[in-house]
Amino acid sequence: MDYVLSFITFLPAVAALVLTLFLRGDDEVAQLNAKRLALFATVITFLVSLFVIAQFDPSNTGFQMVEQADWIMGLQYKMGVDGISVLFVMLTTFLMPLVIWSTWDMKVRVKEYMIAFLLLETLMLGVFCALDLMLFYVFFEAGLIPMFLIIGIWGGANRIYASFKFFLYTFFGSVLMLVAMIAMYMDAGTTDIVALMAHDFSTETFSLLGIQVVGGLQMLAFLAFFASFAVKMPMWPVHTWLPDAHVQAPTAGSVVLAAILLKMGGYGFLRFSIPMFPVASHMMADIILWMSAIAIVYTSLVALVQSDMKKLIAYSSIAHMGYVTAGIFSLNQQGVDGAIFQMISHGFISGALFLSVGVIYDRMHTREIDAYGGLVNRMPAYALVFMFFTMANVGLPGTSGFVGEFLTLMGMFQANTWVAMIATTGVIFSAAYALWLYRRVVLGELIKESLKTIQDLTPREKWIIAPLVAMTLILGIYPALVTDLIGPSVEALLNNYNAALPTETVAAAVTH
Repeated sequence: MDYVLSFITFLPAVAALVLTLFLRGDDEVAQLNAKRLALFATVITFLVSLFVIAQFDPSNTGFQMVEQADWIMGLQYKMGVDGISVLFVMLTTFLMPLVIWSTWDMKVRVKEYMIAFLLLETLMLGVFCALDLMLFYVFFEAGLIPMFLIIGIWGGANRIYASFKFFLYTFFGSVLMLVAMIAMYMDAGTTDIVALMAHDFSTETFSLLGIQVVGGLQMLAFLAFFASFAVKMPMWPVHTWLPDAHVQAPTAGSVVLAAILLKMGGYGFLRFSIPMFPVASHMMADIILWMSAIAIVYTSLVALVQSDMKKLIAYSSIAHMGYVTAGIFSLNQQGVDGAIFQMISHGFISGALFLSVGVIYDRMHTREIDAYGGLVNRMPAYALVFMFFTMANVGLPGTSGFVGEFLTLMGMFQANTWVAMIATTGVIFSAAYALWLYRRVVLGELIKESLKTIQDLTPREKWIIAPLVAMTLILGIYPALVTDLIGPSVEALLNNYNAALPTETVAAAVTH
C-alpha cells in the first residue's frame, strides 16, 4: 500500500464524516449504530497499522513509507515514520478501539461523542506521521478542538472552567511555536522536517530589543518550541491545567489525554528540539534536568494529599512525565531509550488506571477516596486488576513501568548524578501514594452500606482491560520489542546531535 499512513490517519475522519452525514436520530438504535461504526473504524485502523509495523525496517534510521505531494503556496503534504514515531502510531491505534468500547454505556449525544473521538484519532496520528512543519502544526493545534469539546460537553460539574483552562494553556504555548516556525522557514527556505534536521541554524549571539540573545536563532526557536511542548507534557510549573482536565473529563477523555496526548510533548522534543537545535538543547539540558527532578518530587508529594482518585493519578502522570523529560535531556542512549519506553509504557498503565477509576465511578458516581473501602470483598477481579496496574505504575520489576524508569535513571546518572539521586526518591514517593490509594479503596472491611451491592467487572470490562494487562507484562518481560525498534533511530539522533556540537563542547561532555 503506497499510502498506508494516509489511510490509517484519515480513516477515522472518514468514519466521522459518515456519522455526520448519514446517521439521523438519537434513539437507541441510532446510538448503537454510532458506537458500532466508531468501533469498526478504529479496529480497521489498528489492523492496517499492523501492516506498518510489519513492513518497518528498524535498521533503516531514515524515514520510511514516505508519502509526498505538493500543496499550494509552496507547502507540501508529507508523511512518514521512523523508529521513534512508529511506536506512537501503534500506541494510538491500539488504544482507540478500547477507548471507544469503554464508552458503550454512553447515552448522551452519542453520535457527537463518537465523532469527536474519531476526529481526535486522526489528528493524533497526523502529529506522529507529519514530515512537514506546517502540516505538523495543523494536526498539533487542531487536536485541541475535539478534546476541548469532550471535556466541555461531556465532562463533570466544573467542565467549562477545565476545558477553557486546557485550551488556553496549550494554545498560547503553541502560538510561540508558530512564530518560531515562520522564522525557521525564512532562514532555511523550507518547511520539510527532514531538510530542517540537516539545516544549521545560527548560534551567533545577537541583540534583540536591547537584550543579548546567547545561542542566536537556535536558542530563540528552542525556547519557543519548548514553551509548547512543556505545556503539552505538562512540565512543572505549567502543569496545573492537567489535574483539572482529568478530573472533569469523562473516563474515555482521561484515557486519551493521559495515554496519548501528553506524549506529543515528548515526541516534539525528540523530533524538533534535539535534532534541529542541538546547541541550544545542550545549553538548556541541565536546567531541564533540574526542572524534571523538581516535577518528580513536587507532584509526587502533591499526589499524597489528594482526596480525588483521578486527581491523584493525574499528578502521578506529571511525575512520570518528569522521568521522560529527564531521560530525553540526559542526551545519551539509555536516557532517550528509557524516555520513549516510559512514554509507551505509561500509555498502557495510565490508560488502565483511568479505566479502573471509571469502572467504580460508573457504579457509585463519585471519585472521592473516602467513599470507598473494602472493595476486594465484592470485586475480587477488580481488586486484582487494580493491584496489577498500581504495582506497574510504581515500577515493579516484571512490568513495563520498571524498564522505563530504570533506563531513564541510568541515563540521568550519566548526565547528572545529583538529578538522578533526587529523581530516584520519586520511586519511593510513587509507592507511597499508589499503595495508600489502593489500601483505602480496595482493602479492609466492607463497612459502607452503599458498597454492599456493587458488582464486579463485567465481561466487557475484562476484555477491555485484558490487552492492557498483556502489553504491560510483555514489555516488562521482553522490553527488546521496543528497544530493538527504537535503538538505531535513537543512536542516529544522538550521533547527529553530537556531530552538530562544537568540538570542545563534545570533548567536555565526554569528560564529564
